Amino acid sequence: MQLPATCDYLIVGAGSAGCVLANRLSANAEVHVVLVEAGPPDDSWLIRTPAAVGALIKHPRYNWNFQTVPQTHLAGRRIPMPRGKVLGGTSSINGMVYIRGHASDYTEWERAGGQGWGYPDLLPYFLRSERNEAWPSSAFHSTAGPMNVTSIRPHNPLVDRFLEAACSLDFPACEDFNAASMDGFGPRQATIRGGLRESMATAFLRPVRHRRNLTVLTDCFVRRIVIEEGRSAGVELEREGSVHRVGARIETILSAGSFGSPAILMHSGIGNEQFLRTLGIKVHRHAPEVGENLQDHLATSILMRTNSPESYGLSWRALPRAIGTVAEYLLLRRGPLASNVFEAHGFVRSDPGLTLPDLQIIFMPAFRNPSGFPIPLGHGYGINVALLAPRSRGRVMLTGPDPRAQPSIDPNFLGESSDLPPLVHGLKLARRLLYAPAFAPFKSHEVAPGPQAQDDAALEEHVRSSCGTVFHPVGTCRMGGDEMSVVDAQLRVRGIQGLRVADASVFPKQIRGNTNAPVVMVAEKAADMILGRSPPAPVDPRAAGV
Repeated sequence: MQLPATCDYLIVGAGSAGCVLANRLSANAEVHVVLVEAGPPDDSWLIRTPAAVGALIKHPRYNWNFQTVPQTHLAGRRIPMPRGKVLGGTSSINGMVYIRGHASDYTEWERAGGQGWGYPDLLPYFLRSERNEAWPSSAFHSTAGPMNVTSIRPHNPLVDRFLEAACSLDFPACEDFNAASMDGFGPRQATIRGGLRESMATAFLRPVRHRRNLTVLTDCFVRRIVIEEGRSAGVELEREGSVHRVGARIETILSAGSFGSPAILMHSGIGNEQFLRTLGIKVHRHAPEVGENLQDHLATSILMRTNSPESYGLSWRALPRAIGTVAEYLLLRRGPLASNVFEAHGFVRSDPGLTLPDLQIIFMPAFRNPSGFPIPLGHGYGINVALLAPRSRGRVMLTGPDPRAQPSIDPNFLGESSDLPPLVHGLKLARRLLYAPAFAPFKSHEVAPGPQAQDDAALEEHVRSSCGTVFHPVGTCRMGGDEMSVVDAQLRVRGIQGLRVADASVFPKQIRGNTNAPVVMVAEKAADMILGRSPPAPVDPRAAGV
């Protein structure tokens, strides 16, 4: 395809936000929209098959395969930070979990200076995108949007054991984590349609690819935003070894994610002036917070081994069932291969004095191979404990003037010592759940951290030596009302005309839950702001349960 010389709206990054924006902006037939993606098309069966998620976490073709710098407080380890490099972005390789976060998370966004970003203002945008199969008559859900959301049925039998264990410990059940309250335990919902992954490319982009005013470019690496006289004039991109320029008459929208967006801004001369000058990058705007405020959900786990073939996994005992599973999926698009594997979770408080949940307890009805092999070998189960409200803050920085060089990613995990005790509490709770009578028939044994790790010091060591992340980086192009924030409440880059950022990097603070649904919401709201449309009427907080 020949590259266009110019367009009206140029979107950098065809991840979740970029796909939404391409759909909404190109609905106006009078404007030309160009969507640029560094990765390839999303035409792999691995992407479309929900249970193949494990094979995508380190896939060399569809993943940027970022990793952190050695983490001082995690025994010097480098932590993998996968991000999608494909149409659909990370929504094409993630766990497909549909969670919006707690309503109070957005109250904090609004207090940070994001006027119009409170939960009552945002619920209509969540509803706009959603097509929920499970809740057709709920005020908290919609059946009219393009993104399919469903409950996984049937789930693995071990999920019932997990929920029974939670009930035996007097935790409440939660039927809908996206309604008035997210406290308690229950099955997850996922972005799956007819047994296939519902990425934001399949939900928002594929249905409108036929539009004559929408151009989608793949395998095109954006090197920088072109700034002329204080205004974005388009981008400089690289394709098949050649450098090209594509102009933008109205706006450039940066949707390259929490690592890509700040890196592109810095390579474009928007960042810390002193640092950029050391790299020989011409400075267009001194914006020292570009790349700062990085936050992610740190997670630790307990793993159990069992001989029971009820868990997902390959073994000789489970071979007949595995053959039937493949046949069932190929013929009917049903069964375990139509599942995202992580089918249930709970939201709890590590301290009864807390007003909001600070831990997500995620059940794994499969054994995680230490080698990282994508398919579970043998049988087992476990629990991931994710810290929902981390205090630690990190940064993304350039490593040199070459736009192709991966950025330096330092989340500074456990940089704030107060982040450690909740994770230790979560491990103790996970043990109580896994050793509850509901799991007794499986005669399992603990593999990690192991029964010898009993006191707080041993559990702290387990966290530091083995924890990872659940891949929810946010905050590196912070939205706010203060002049130091990277973007304002309209998501406009301060000091540069015709340039916005719309992705997880604008989150001023981490939310309590998975981040894909909130990114879609951000893009829905951004589309209205870009087009100058009035926002939908806020939902009455009392009706929303806020």
